[in-house]
Amino acid sequence: MIGVSKVTAAHLRRDAYVYVRQSTVMQVREHTESLQRQYELAERAVELGWPSARVVVIDEDLGRSGAETSARTGFQRLVADVGLGQVGLILGIEVSRLARNNADWYQLLDLCAVTDTLIADGDGLYHAGDFNDRLVLGLKGTMSEAELHLIRGRLTAGLRHKAAKGELRQGLPVGYDYDPDDAVVLSADEAVVEAIATVFRRFAEIGSARQVLLSLLEDGLVLPRRTCTRARVRWATPTYPAVHDFLTNPCYAGAFVFGRTVTPSRQQPLVPQAHPTSTRSFVSL
Repeated sequence: MIGVSKVTAAHLRRDAYVYVRQSTVMQVREHTESLQRQYELAERAVELGWPSARVVVIDEDLGRSGAETSARTGFQRLVADVGLGQVGLILGIEVSRLARNNADWYQLLDLCAVTDTLIADGDGLYHAGDFNDRLVLGLKGTMSEAELHLIRGRLTAGLRHKAAKGELRQGLPVGYDYDPDDAVVLSADEAVVEAIATVFRRFAEIGSARQVLLSLLEDGLVLPRRTCTRARVRWATPTYPAVHDFLTNPCYAGAFVFGRTVTPSRQQPLVPQAHPTSTRSFVSL
């Protein structure tokens, strides 16, 4: 077997970790063959000399993207155990299963090099402390990150193209529905439409969202809200966020809007003047 000579008695005294991950719940449900291939990596660890009792399968990150570490408790556990010197071998069907960004990938490589931990994928067995192996692993990580960038670019371009034509079907706020021709129409539930109209009428009279809220509460009125499935409507006691959402949602003004919100980076620069704020143009019809 390729790379089997790299396995030493020191590696075999530690555990072999099989990391299993798929990016979305839909992939977990529908791409069962890929999932089975990942679980079968445990057999490869046995072939390399590990007893089955020393093979640990980490699959708690199923349905989670490899682009970030924060939500992947399984990957965090793997990195922690590597740092503690408890892992002799990491197996993944491919590098992209472990990490989709170079920051996480190189952190793992550095720990593996220091703790003498081997990494195996579908192509071979690698030692992060060996220059040639690290070069190959680095290229694999870079290609994995670039692949994610290209996928996102294609998806975003498609969304923007449809949005520019006003054809992008988005989730509608309560009070609107799609008809059989995908046209946006008022809800057939007259009670829902009237409740929303009441909010706007009172705002036109009073001019304050908070005063509108107080008047609704005083009259004992309830407001419609979308459920998690968005297919049904539930009625709830008015709250300020609910009233504010009605009054500020551009859909209620008859506007089609896409991409107005920009999520800022969670990491702030130490020298803001050296990082001028970038601006982007979004489709707004």
